[in-house]
Amino acid sequence: MTWHTGRLCGFDLETTGVDVETDRIVTACVVHCGGDQPTQSATWLADPGVPIPDGAAAVHGITTERARAEGKPAGEVVGDVLAALRQAIAHGLPVVAMNARFDLTMLDREARRHGHTPLPDRREGLCVVDPLVLDKAVAPYRPGSRKLTALCAHYKVPIGEAHTADADAIAACRVAWRIATLHPHIAAYGLGELHAVQAGWAAEQAASLQEYLRRKDPAAVCPPEWPLIPHQQNGA
Repeated sequence: MTWHTGRLCGFDLETTGVDVETDRIVTACVVHCGGDQPTQSATWLADPGVPIPDGAAAVHGITTERARAEGKPAGEVVGDVLAALRQAIAHGLPVVAMNARFDLTMLDREARRHGHTPLPDRREGLCVVDPLVLDKAVAPYRPGSRKLTALCAHYKVPIGEAHTADADAIAACRVAWRIATLHPHIAAYGLGELHAVQAGWAAEQAASLQEYLRRKDPAAVCPPEWPLIPHQQNGA
């Protein structure tokens, strides 16, 4: 059995914005799928404790008013999500996250913000599969968007209601499965090996993107770290 034919743990967040250091989680999903077993998912709606900008609400459909009325306290949601992911990691499941660098860094900062212990790292069993990194590795010169909706269209994967955490989490797993099916060398990696090679690919991809962006903005920075950007003490 290869990793993509076994059980996968999809993870996705919808947030107040795209700054991993200051923005907050609004919705989250952890889904177990594949492995010839029924799909199981858990979803959360948080009151992030800050207003949700109109632009973010337009993407995921959650307004400040709804989050305040229906959401659980943010710290409780963050704790529940961490517990769900730790359980998956303890069972040896890979965490599949589209653009993992964003979602896992956001979760790390929220964990620290609310006094929770962050997720374990690779040395403690975390294995991440990132469809974005995989797609760029197998098709580096393909033109067009690399957003999840575009990858779903390219790989002929159904997505359901895009920009809801549960639909996006399942779609990320399906895209990862499809890439591994079409590219046997990706499927052939053991999970530890796959995690390691993705870290290298992600660093190369970040360097390439940074070089491109600096043609217009000499100060542009694309962090090379993956699957999350390390927390910096004292604002360093």
